[in-house]
Amino acid sequence: MSDISLLGEFDQYEVSDKYKKEKDAKFYKWIKIFVILLIVVMTCELVLLKFVHPSLGVPRILISGNKNYSTDVLVQTLSEMYDQNWFTFDTEGAGAKLSSISGIESVDIEKVFPDMIKISIKERQSVAMMFINDNGRTVPIQIDENGVLFSNTSGGVVEDGSIPIVSGIPVEHLAEGMRIPAKYRVLIEQIAKIQALPQKYFAAISEICVVPKTYGNYELCLIPVNSKIRVLTGRSLNEEALQYMMVVLDVVNTLEPDVSEIDLRYDSVSYRAAVSKDVGGKDLD
Repeated sequence: MSDISLLGEFDQYEVSDKYKKEKDAKFYKWIKIFVILLIVVMTCELVLLKFVHPSLGVPRILISGNKNYSTDVLVQTLSEMYDQNWFTFDTEGAGAKLSSISGIESVDIEKVFPDMIKISIKERQSVAMMFINDNGRTVPIQIDENGVLFSNTSGGVVEDGSIPIVSGIPVEHLAEGMRIPAKYRVLIEQIAKIQALPQKYFAAISEICVVPKTYGNYELCLIPVNSKIRVLTGRSLNEEALQYMMVVLDVVNTLEPDVSEIDLRYDSVSYRAAVSKDVGGKDLD
């Protein structure tokens, strides 16, 4: 009888222990579920704060490649787009707005998640400059290698002699971003090639004058620095022509210091002394 009683108590103890273990297992299971849910919620909140929320606000704009235009000015150009977020930011529209600035040649825009807009611009490089009458004011305007007119916001004349002044190119009205007439673009290309040389030939030239000819053609008249001498030449402007001009200037100044004009056209050299001395044209062999 006692054995049966002990066996019953043991079975009851075993059942109670099993129930307790199952209860503990369920408890730890719910604890694990709660911890996992908490981690998921915190992760989602972190993603929202770090990525989604910044993407829905005003994007950060990073501009590179600008020298003549300040970052503030370029950012202000895009002020109408400040109501857009990273997802809705119109890259094509922004590129069009910046490209409308005459001194900007090209624009490349890249979206960087979550809130950055990278804008890389390429500014036009001046190869020559001219002075144009704009509403009664004489203003300097730059010309790039493609003959496009644009303003240089960093200042006027470049002092290192690398940018020559060109006059005589007809421009009826000033509209930034326009191009000079096609027949004069060859001259700008020639100037750009000379600028690419290590020697600063244009440091010795005060002005390049375009002289129209009959039937729509033109010739050039070069005015050396610190001199009133006019050097007439053809349309071909290159390194050899400039070197030849400098040699002729030295020779003529030695032979006849009071000279007003040197003519290098037609494969010959002639010069004209000042009118006050009543000396006609002379040829150099």
